[in-house]
Amino acid sequence: MGRSPRKDLLAGLTVAIVALPLALGFGISSGAGAEAGLATAVVAGALAAVFGGSEFQVSGPTGAMTVVLVPIIARHGTNGVLTVGLLAGAILLVLALLRAGRWMAYVPVPVVEGFTVGIAAVIGLQQVPGALGVTKPEGDNPAVVAARAVREFATSPHWAAIGVALAVAAVMLVGVRLRPALPFSLIAVVAATVAVKATGLPVATIGHLPTGLPAPSLGFLDLSAIPDLLPSALAVAALAALESLMSATAADAMSGSQRHDSDRELFGQGLANLAAPLFGGVAATGAIARTAVNVRSGAVSRLAALVHAAVLAVIVFAAAPLVAGIPLAALAGVLIATAVRMVQIGSLRALARTGRGEAAVLALTAAATLAFDLVTAVVVGMLVSGALALAAVAKAARVEQVPLHADLPPAGHQDEELALLAEHIAAYRFDGPLLFAAAHRFLLELTGSAEVRVAILRMSRVSAIDASGVTALGDAITELRRRGTLVLVSGVRDEHHRALDALGVLDRLRADGHLFATTPDAVAHARAHLDGRADAAGHPLTVTGACR
Repeated sequence: MGRSPRKDLLAGLTVAIVALPLALGFGISSGAGAEAGLATAVVAGALAAVFGGSEFQVSGPTGAMTVVLVPIIARHGTNGVLTVGLLAGAILLVLALLRAGRWMAYVPVPVVEGFTVGIAAVIGLQQVPGALGVTKPEGDNPAVVAARAVREFATSPHWAAIGVALAVAAVMLVGVRLRPALPFSLIAVVAATVAVKATGLPVATIGHLPTGLPAPSLGFLDLSAIPDLLPSALAVAALAALESLMSATAADAMSGSQRHDSDRELFGQGLANLAAPLFGGVAATGAIARTAVNVRSGAVSRLAALVHAAVLAVIVFAAAPLVAGIPLAALAGVLIATAVRMVQIGSLRALARTGRGEAAVLALTAAATLAFDLVTAVVVGMLVSGALALAAVAKAARVEQVPLHADLPPAGHQDEELALLAEHIAAYRFDGPLLFAAAHRFLLELTGSAEVRVAILRMSRVSAIDASGVTALGDAITELRRRGTLVLVSGVRDEHHRALDALGVLDRLRADGHLFATTPDAVAHARAHLDGRADAAGHPLTVTGACR
């Protein structure tokens, strides 16, 4: 942890400067207040830094979590949101003990990008009342609330707040392009605070902040309310796990030298969320933007994230009166700029070019985030992605008739003899997974084939099989037999015997000696079966030499 303390100290200080306006803004935006945002950044940031699974992760209040917390605090109040955070922390600890971290890697990229776009839109819409300088209207849906705020502003417009918000957002967006190393969010907020104070603009400010953190307390906990709050806690825990592990993965990619421990990261986030509510803080996650600043500022260990929390603690204890004068519109501008920067146009274009399915999943996830909530959006995105993936697998899987000569052992066959055998023996090769999505198509292709005396079903290239595939295969065998076709099966993999035996598909074949380890063995049996019999036209079929 102390390989390069100087680099970690500088990186931690830089992250704290960037994190201060975000912690204040997200605390206010969640409805819990600026002090809740600071408490979350200090307590959760310190604990996650020490006990988490990433060397570079910086944790605290985030925009994604704010989106989830707003309706909770509207329905259950501050005590309810603190209880939800506590329960979410316990759930994260259970997930860590169950070693569930590895499963988060299976969230498809279009889903991640989609809910990132949705989060950005929700964060931007949540700032509309603050940017316009109006009291936040009633309502849960951010688009509806924003529309009501605009109508209220139109009845009696006052331009000071909107001017401050737009100026702060513009400084951040332009400044980051010109000098990305400078903390323009803090620069813009300080400038806006000084300008408002100097000119006496009628703009609302944060107001009084307590000096220091409150003593830890469980006074908010109402055990009788836990059943009602548990669904919200599950949603918060799921989001905390997903966002934290995504952020840790991004930190790995940026650093190029470290790999996080997913289960330890869940454990650290669980402890952080257990402790933060005791000090009045809301639920926290790993913060991608602050983690990126940490890595790019030269952090080499988790000491940097710990320094970030310590610097914010000093601000809480020593500079609360200065923070109290920050205009709310300035913080709204910070979050609007943050929301704009969350949307990476280049990544969205690249993803859209990969296919219509990916673009549809992205758009659907983003729309569900706006219309419902993040967890619902992720579930919808996962279901649609799964359906598209299954369709792609089914499309790739196939069954085809293959030339018989490919399975004959080397010998001096005459072309006429091969052609004669091919009239009576057909070999069908399965490629890919024989799952429910492709099983019906396989059945139609097999039973729709030309009439032959012997059908050899080659199974060695079947990568996976399920009950629907087994059933379709059994139906195809039954139909071919009904037509008088001898069915032989070859190359069944050991791992597929269980599913086939469970439904009895191989029982009759095994009893009749029609199940073979290799295709040449099946071909030899088919030729022996045909030896000396008449073909479909009544002509004698004589198989000699190597054909026996």
